[in-house]
Amino acid sequence: MYLGKCLCGEVEVTIEGEISEIIHCHCSLCRKNSGTAYATNGFVNSADFSVTKGQDKLSQFSVKPGRTRHFCQLCGSPVFSSNSDDVSRIRLRLGILDSDIVERPISHNFVSSKASWEELDAKLPRHDRFEPNRS
Repeated sequence: MYLGKCLCGEVEVTIEGEISEIIHCHCSLCRKNSGTAYATNGFVNSADFSVTKGQDKLSQFSVKPGRTRHFCQLCGSPVFSSNSDDVSRIRLRLGILDSDIVERPISHNFVSSKASWEELDAKLPRHDRFEPNRS
């Protein structure tokens, strides 16, 4: 089980299952949303994910149709993203978790869009788009 909360603590989440396909995404949207060189995201089965506190404190924003980012309206912390084309899982911003994560990142993605000052020190496969087995 994984537990997490936003920066102000008003939104809390629980994950009862594993986190899969953890990647460091360097696309400009993830950089802008996180305010950092990249965002570390992982997929969680929707059935395993719960907002246990502060559901009413979540706001939404959609950059692309059907893809919604859910964030704390008080502190702005990104919590998760949903995709209407794949409702069976959500994409979680792993920085929200307080628990130690057992699973590990598998790659850097969208590296051709990376911040000019990012050196990519981690020894992971690097891709210009999604990891090869993901469409």
